[in-house]
Amino acid sequence: MTATIDRPISQVPDSPASALICRNCGAQFPLGAQHACFECFGPLEIGYDAGRLSRVDRAGIAAGPQSIWRYAGLLPVGQDERTRVDSHTGMTPLIRADRLADRLGFTAPLWVKDDSANPTHSFKDRVVSVAITAARELGFSRIACASTGNLANSVAAHAARIGMDSIVFVPADLEPAKISQTAVYAGTLVAIEGSYDDVNRLCSELAETDEFEATAFVNVNVRPYYAEGSKTLGFEVAEQLGWRLPQQVVAPMASGSLLTKVHKAFKELQQIGLVPPAEYRVFGAQSAGCAPIVTAFDAGEQTVRPVKPTGIAKSLNIGNPADGPYALDAVRGTGGAMAQVTDEEIRAGIQLLAETTGIFAETAGGVTTAVLAKLVSSGRLDPARETVIYNTGDGLKTLDAIADRVGPTAVIAPTLAGMRSAGLL
Repeated sequence: MTATIDRPISQVPDSPASALICRNCGAQFPLGAQHACFECFGPLEIGYDAGRLSRVDRAGIAAGPQSIWRYAGLLPVGQDERTRVDSHTGMTPLIRADRLADRLGFTAPLWVKDDSANPTHSFKDRVVSVAITAARELGFSRIACASTGNLANSVAAHAARIGMDSIVFVPADLEPAKISQTAVYAGTLVAIEGSYDDVNRLCSELAETDEFEATAFVNVNVRPYYAEGSKTLGFEVAEQLGWRLPQQVVAPMASGSLLTKVHKAFKELQQIGLVPPAEYRVFGAQSAGCAPIVTAFDAGEQTVRPVKPTGIAKSLNIGNPADGPYALDAVRGTGGAMAQVTDEEIRAGIQLLAETTGIFAETAGGVTTAVLAKLVSSGRLDPARETVIYNTGDGLKTLDAIADRVGPTAVIAPTLAGMRSAGLL
């Protein structure tokens, strides 16, 4: 069941959204709180009115706020400023990584899109801002989610900001830092004895109960709107590069949604003329502890077989990725590639990014950096092409991953003799 819609999204002035469209069979449905096709049970995504999208121009975007809502004309909700949930998310740094480029043998520019600079220090602030805005416009009174950590942080924080009730569900073995960063906002936090896939299954069941009919689960019943928030990562990169697309992008994959939405953003920008036509390649990164999408890619298959997640990259540990087939389409369709890396390679990736760029990434960023290095060394990613990699979260969230690898260079007495004995003078 879903909440009564007080204000249908289709009646919001100037919204470019036109329908919910099944990604499998193409069936269309009215805009509302629905995430699965009634015809084939496939996933739904937002369809847009091309005429309304074409009204968006660079000048209008530049005149907008310094947040994701500068792209409101390209999003399904938020055209009415009164319903926006705006925590100043977005417009995060695009950092030129020359020392990392030199280390890996790049001759073209290499950039890091650093989304650890968002309010709760991960890219999830983008999707949550859009999802809670949709929940408001659909008349829900509570927000909820199943999460591997970063999403829980963001949902609890955004709900606290606007005084909305929240309830978030996480695996009980989540990193302690992410538990604390969610609990501090004083919403309801439920730890589940099981994997993320168990958590997600429970949330899907709860979304159908009478007791939760007024609750918007950001990654269940309002997922089509939630997922569109990731497009802003593509919009911003294009704008920050002077309204052009990079030749290559590397993104981490959990459900696969982020990668597919960056690809969608690039296509939409070209279709409406905000960037010139250009070829680009999309690359995907996973941890070896949970790499069902990469496994399917390497086998030349379209079916993504569920796995039981292991390993330190818990924010990517979705064993049954809903957008896996679409991530495969995006990568194959652009001539890109995918790779997986071990826990040891992830730790090395975190350190490599930190020591060459000054960016301390969580384990997902270590995955992306390590996969970048692996793709270059194997000849699958061209270092002569301009490349952007996405860092999706802050290393302070996953300190345990590198705690035994870093520490003081020396421990000395507060004397010159102590400095000399340590070889520091």
